[in-house]
Amino acid sequence: GYKTAKLKEAKISESVKTGKTKVEVVETEETPHLPLIQTECPKCKFKKAYFWTVQTRAGDEPETKFLKCKKCKHIWRDYN
Repeated sequence: GYKTAKLKEAKISESVKTGKTKVEVVETEETPHLPLIQTECPKCKFKKAYFWTVQTRAGDEPETKFLKCKKCKHIWRDYN
């Protein structure tokens, strides 16, 4: 059989910072490099928008997708 030495109890702790992180959306006129998808703008109902993703939450959470209407330039988020 196996013999084990008596071990002292170990304390395991984890510190988690909570709070909201500010995400800056920098608008430029150079959006043609972004992918263009078929989706409806909630403001003007146009059917095309540019999109990009940003990791706004913890690393184990999905990225947030930002969309920018090709017509009216309205920016919104998609959490799906």
